[in-house]
Amino acid sequence: MKILHIIPGSGGSFYCGNCLRDSKFVEALRQSDHQVVKLPMYLPLFADEHDLSGDIPVFYGAVSIYLKQVFPVFRHAPEWFDRMLNSKAMLKIASHYAGSTRAKGLEEMTVSMLLGEHGQQKDELERMVEWIAENCKPDIIHLSNALLLGLAERLTKRMNVPVVCSLQDEDVWVDVMKPRARERVWKLMEQGSEHIKSFISVSDYYFREMKTKMHIPEEKLEVVHIGVFPEDYEFSLPSSKPRNIGFVSRMCEENGMDILVDAFIDLKKKPGFEDVKLILTGGSTGDDKKFLKNVGKRIAQNGLEKYLEFHEDFEEEGLREFFKKVSVISVPVRKGEAFGIYLLESMASGIPVVQPALGAFPEIVNSSGGGKIYEPNEPSVLSQSLAELLSDSESLDRLALQARKGLEEHFHLNGQVKKMIKIYQSVLNKS
Repeated sequence: MKILHIIPGSGGSFYCGNCLRDSKFVEALRQSDHQVVKLPMYLPLFADEHDLSGDIPVFYGAVSIYLKQVFPVFRHAPEWFDRMLNSKAMLKIASHYAGSTRAKGLEEMTVSMLLGEHGQQKDELERMVEWIAENCKPDIIHLSNALLLGLAERLTKRMNVPVVCSLQDEDVWVDVMKPRARERVWKLMEQGSEHIKSFISVSDYYFREMKTKMHIPEEKLEVVHIGVFPEDYEFSLPSSKPRNIGFVSRMCEENGMDILVDAFIDLKKKPGFEDVKLILTGGSTGDDKKFLKNVGKRIAQNGLEKYLEFHEDFEEEGLREFFKKVSVISVPVRKGEAFGIYLLESMASGIPVVQPALGAFPEIVNSSGGGKIYEPNEPSVLSQSLAELLSDSESLDRLALQARKGLEEHFHLNGQVKKMIKIYQSVLNKS
């Protein structure tokens, strides 16, 4: 089977769970002897850009399509100017600037993208479709998320192959928009769904969410959890490491890093935690500068600078080094998430997780047995949960062992890929 995955990139400026999910699935599909092509959009892919052939361009380059959307004069720019804006070097630089990965201010762009061949990016869509027709000729096309549904109708007509679409955290992007734009985007996504043969949610929780939000018929929805290869991670018991707390995700307000920082400040006021440090990793964008500055001030005001560490490298080997430094992980995302691959990476490394009772977190923790759930998502409650775990090394080690075992039983990538292949085959048999 020849599969084309169309994947938006993050530019490598922060820990991108969606990018990791897609890249790990592609790797596992290739190991299953299927041909898979990754086609990046907007920005270069996270971490594994070396996996891409130099012949595959980044389509819908973020700088170029933004300028063309906002300033019509750029729609008539010469090809050499477009190539310069869409160069991987330029796009990586752009990924670090404010606004590169947020919905606010990009409502019109999002609507235009969902309009597909009727939107402002119709020429770029045609360029992508022609490149696929000349260079790929897939049996099936897999869209990374429902915000790409504007591609589906044209891809289906030109390539005459079925298109499937993953579902993960579209609501995080759409629901921060102004009400009028938000309603239109959800409506366009619902309309675009008629060109999709199967939707694949990353969790049971998100299955229910998107069934309601997009009015997707249940028979058109499947669940394939995110997975990892446990053997890719170095397992060690928490008792063999310092009693440090870790955070691994984009360092921003939405991901609740300040909740963890305030919980840490509270924890340090309790006796018996004098040795505990907080280690943060996951990168950021220009939008997060003010937030990070305020977090630094909170730490300084409490005299805890020497107990805070920013671990800069969150890719591959750098992430493995981070996991060696921490005994427990918490990413207290304010509204929860559709999944959270960082939980699997942490548990594979023998690190229990402490998560709020939001989104898919209970589903993951209960299935794996590799952590604790707390509520409400407030610093004082998180602080108490962390204190209980860090005070009991035997419980921490027991949770670490359960985490690894639960991961292998429920979230091993081989098992999830088998489910995905069955969906592909079922779609192809019906086409």
